[in-house]
Amino acid sequence: KAEETANDIRAKYHVDTLAIKADVSKYEDVEILVNQTIEKFGKIDIIVNNAGITRDNLIMRMSEQEWDLVIDINLKGVFNCTKAVSRPMMKQRYGKIINIASVVGEMGNPGQINYSASKAGVIGMTKTTAKELGSRGIRVNAIAPGFIVSEMTDKMTDQAKESLIKLIPLSELGKPADVAKAAVFLASDMADYITGQVINVCGGMVMQG
Repeated sequence: KAEETANDIRAKYHVDTLAIKADVSKYEDVEILVNQTIEKFGKIDIIVNNAGITRDNLIMRMSEQEWDLVIDINLKGVFNCTKAVSRPMMKQRYGKIINIASVVGEMGNPGQINYSASKAGVIGMTKTTAKELGSRGIRVNAIAPGFIVSEMTDKMTDQAKESLIKLIPLSELGKPADVAKAAVFLASDMADYITGQVINVCGGMVMQG
């Protein structure tokens, strides 16, 4: 699927692309990913830490494996990728690191203690790395999506969707493009004086928390 996406981008925008398989929870994999990217393109200006999974369960039913797997991908993965790109970005004295968090990292959500904890951790990591790397010209920000139209929401009943939409002041689910536009903004020179921030793309849902 990654190769297919890379080919689509190459064909549509007439740019070079590279698809690499990596487990972001393993630092060795991430180092290879970063090194291969630099070998091909010469540098890394922007990274979007977007890898994430869910393994939902109530705390009394959640297994240690469900906890560890979500923390390893969602939180440790962001740490590994951020650490791996920090040195080359520091050398070039420029970089944009964009972390995908979630409003549940700010609000909490029943049945998602592992996911909520991982995304709250991403927010804390974003603010800390923004302070650590700012003097080297590296901006670090996060995007916290709310409920976005996806395969998961497609499987919800109409009644469940209606209950969900009642929590959103704009009275509609978000679209993947809404999150993508926020990432494009943060990656652009329009956001050069923005760092350590969390942009909530949630239709106002975070205010209900």
